[in-house]
Amino acid sequence: MLKKRYFLFLLFIFFSSKMQAYAALDTVLVKKIKAIAESVAKIEVPDQRTDIFNFEITGDDIPLLELETTLPKGEEALKVALKTAGLKVSIITRLLPGADLQGQTYGVVCLSVANNRKNPAHPAEMVTQMILGTPVQILKKQRGYSLVRSPDRYISWVETDALALMDVNGFEQWHQAEKLVYTDDYGSAYSKPDLKSQRVSDLVKGNLLKLVGKEKRFYKIAYPDGRTAYIPVKSAQNYRQWLSRPNPDAAQILATAKMLIGTPYLWGGTSMKGVDCSGFTKTCFFLNGIILPRDASQQALIGEPVDIYEGDSVSLTKCLKNLKAGDLLFFAAAKGKSANPRVTHTAIYMEDGQFIQSAGMVRINSLVPSAPDYSFGQSPTLVGARRILNGIGTTQITRIDQHELYTITKNEQ
Repeated sequence: MLKKRYFLFLLFIFFSSKMQAYAALDTVLVKKIKAIAESVAKIEVPDQRTDIFNFEITGDDIPLLELETTLPKGEEALKVALKTAGLKVSIITRLLPGADLQGQTYGVVCLSVANNRKNPAHPAEMVTQMILGTPVQILKKQRGYSLVRSPDRYISWVETDALALMDVNGFEQWHQAEKLVYTDDYGSAYSKPDLKSQRVSDLVKGNLLKLVGKEKRFYKIAYPDGRTAYIPVKSAQNYRQWLSRPNPDAAQILATAKMLIGTPYLWGGTSMKGVDCSGFTKTCFFLNGIILPRDASQQALIGEPVDIYEGDSVSLTKCLKNLKAGDLLFFAAAKGKSANPRVTHTAIYMEDGQFIQSAGMVRINSLVPSAPDYSFGQSPTLVGARRILNGIGTTQITRIDQHELYTITKNEQ
């Protein structure tokens, strides 16, 4: 009896060790697959704010990799990498926009300002905003939210109720309709052509509305979701005329920037209601017809670099000599603490060492230590500068009237 128990005990130990060995092998295999997928993701999607390459590894005998991506060629790149490594893996790919959207892969913002979040939940971090009339690509839906890509290619979650969802036909009709751009800083739309009538919504500068007609001294307008209202004629401009302006110069960019002085800093803000640092620079250019990337670290990669260095250090003399009004300045909070500090702040250069930024609120500061408006918090962390105005029409410095989401038609599908 004791011998039998001892034999069973040895069998248990033997098979347990085998199972542990298999588990270890599976773990090693999963790690290899994960490492390869991550390396492919870094190559295919260097900036996860503008494209998606998410994966999950499951399965029993044969590993199964579930891939979700905005890149049609993402699956093929992954297959080649796995095959090169000699690994046999089944891949199931969900390409975004998802087929379950049933063709409603476009949308237009129907709130004066919509708040976009990092995750599909009210408590999630607000990462950006979109204003009324902004066209977006819809990638997928989840729990009352839509994952969207805005014209600056930024991917974020917004409440689905903030959008008018459209298929390609509806999207083309929206583009072809005659529209107005709201030009007052702030205001309201009314239920009747009367300032004393019921308000329909608030409005902010840059909002885009469909023109329905004109009554007295009011335009009758329609929102992307079909609501109608009235706005004073003096508060709007024909959208086509607004778009057809020549490229802005520094004076126009700075005039817009000064208009925002005193506007509170708002993390994720890109509207008249509040702006963060890159939301401020982005808004100043947008209101002059130009779309820039969303974040400071993205803006720091566009345009022409301006030489502000003497050796390895930023030179105030070089700054005063080489910088021009309208250039973007870039700052890194970790300057001096790491070899390649990440850009964390941006501002617009004015002249004579002054710059305008959103820090606490939109305000004017100086790079010159002896100046009364010297910025002790930002100036010492200056790491670079870029000339944007000379680069309009180049990659990621796009006129609104030349952007695919503002001009797309069925023939382009």
